[in-house]
Amino acid sequence: MISVAMNAAREAGAFLKSSVGKFRHLERKIGQETNLVTEIDKQSEALIIRAIKEVYPDHAILGEEGGASEGSSDYRWIIDPLDGTTNFTHGLPIFSVTIGVEYKGEIIAGVVYDPNMDEMFSAEKGKGAFLNGERIQVTKTDRLIESLLVTGFPYNVKENPSNVIQYFGEFLPVSQAVRRLGSAAIDLAYVACGRFDGYWEFFLHPWDKAAGILLVKEAGGVVTDFKNDPSNIIYGQNTLATNGLIHSAMLDVLKKEVTPL
Repeated sequence: MISVAMNAAREAGAFLKSSVGKFRHLERKIGQETNLVTEIDKQSEALIIRAIKEVYPDHAILGEEGGASEGSSDYRWIIDPLDGTTNFTHGLPIFSVTIGVEYKGEIIAGVVYDPNMDEMFSAEKGKGAFLNGERIQVTKTDRLIESLLVTGFPYNVKENPSNVIQYFGEFLPVSQAVRRLGSAAIDLAYVACGRFDGYWEFFLHPWDKAAGILLVKEAGGVVTDFKNDPSNIIYGQNTLATNGLIHSAMLDVLKKEVTPL
């Protein structure tokens, strides 16, 4: 399965890279003015689904752009064909393809492919995490003040009751620095390979993080919600992924009450 996922992600990634600046239709998802989708997203998803169905016709599909189908097996492929659409539409080369394979509620394989860097992150349950075939691990940083963190903002940030901007501000003085790249899948992959020490984000969808969760775990990290609960993390909204050593310190910050904007 991992080889099918990797081949599909690589093919879709090549398509995305060749399509930068060439999309013709830009849509906004209903009720979310800043949540963009192009025909490139949809074509990339169709390409991935076709590659999966050629090998596993009975597997279920859950795709961001509506490519959902039931299957007769216990396997489900969770797909984001273009994670970082806003970056893509502006020609900013920070976007990815991400594919996770779920079996009876657990992610057992996943890939995140960055076509601009030609970096393929991959993991299988119990077999470790890899970047272009080389094993990767989370960092050994054990102090929050020495940690480089990353986060993202939801598209409905104006209506977001969790005040994500204020939590961003809470982390700034207690960490080394905070970044915001615009692709949750890349954020998680970067935690797995040690480029970031920790990541938090509100209101993620399963296709944003399914593969990335497995990458972090297989690289030796920890993934929970903001209450330190690792159960149902795929379908839960709030996500905290760290090297494990700064997990408690980040949870302490996320437990703080913030004043509404």
